[in-house]
Amino acid sequence: MGHSRLNTALLAIISCLLWSTAFAGVKIGLTYATPLQFAGTRFFIAGLLVFPLAYRINPRYFRIVRENLKLILLFAFLQTFLQYTMFYTGINMIPAAVAAIVIGSQPLFIALVANFIMPGDRMTLSKTLVMLLGIAGVALVSFGKDSQSATGHIALAGIFLMLGINILSGFTNVLVAREKGMVPPLVISSSSMILGGAALFIFSIPLEGIHFEAKPPIYFISLAWLSLLSAIAISIWIILLKRPGAKVSDLNLWKFLIPLFGALFSWILLPAEQPQALTSAGMFIITLALVISNLLKRKNRSIIQEKA
Repeated sequence: MGHSRLNTALLAIISCLLWSTAFAGVKIGLTYATPLQFAGTRFFIAGLLVFPLAYRINPRYFRIVRENLKLILLFAFLQTFLQYTMFYTGINMIPAAVAAIVIGSQPLFIALVANFIMPGDRMTLSKTLVMLLGIAGVALVSFGKDSQSATGHIALAGIFLMLGINILSGFTNVLVAREKGMVPPLVISSSSMILGGAALFIFSIPLEGIHFEAKPPIYFISLAWLSLLSAIAISIWIILLKRPGAKVSDLNLWKFLIPLFGALFSWILLPAEQPQALTSAGMFIITLALVISNLLKRKNRSIIQEKA
């Protein structure tokens, strides 16, 4: 059991580390491509990257997809099509720092959804306080990185779209967690990304047109990296959600690491970005929230073992 918990934590950290690198890749890609078309291409390729492994592990791949088509289509619509349509639309309406804060509150929204839908995954006072501490850390990291844009005009529609993404993420996480053992994780991730990516691309054509002009190598590098990280991170996350005994709210606490890693990468990769007092304080608070969370989980396990 100890090895399983350590393994789960390590895989969750790897996923969050990968997701934290996506912001730079998206920024580069959107310089040369329209938002929805770029997102559709990214996820279609990501699904294709997972497919060979998913098929090798599950030779009945296409039969599994046919038998669970409603679930896979629902997941493709919520997780890929709708969520990323809202993200790419909303990100242009509000300052980057505000977007980071709203998206950074995702663990709290996911926990709230799980509280009402998932038996055995209830909100507790200690868990709520840890999440609020994490959100405070995200806010400090975001304001520290981009304090000027954070004080500018905020479009209410953009914030509502970002909040909608948090609620959607809660439903998709719970949806996967409730289907434990029914559909293999890699089958869900590959098929939903292929279908959702294709739908996004098709949906983008009447809105954005088709653009086949020559693009520089940096565009293809960013597209390749984003596709690869999506293939790996989303597949790992679905595997973790489907593990026996996994709690959606506990697992999603690790997502507080995304802005922390994102700040670290910006300091390393961008010379203009330097550590600031607010950002450093926010990173300390996020780390403290995760440490407290893990200490509370250990305490709860020891109490359960003593009662047993």
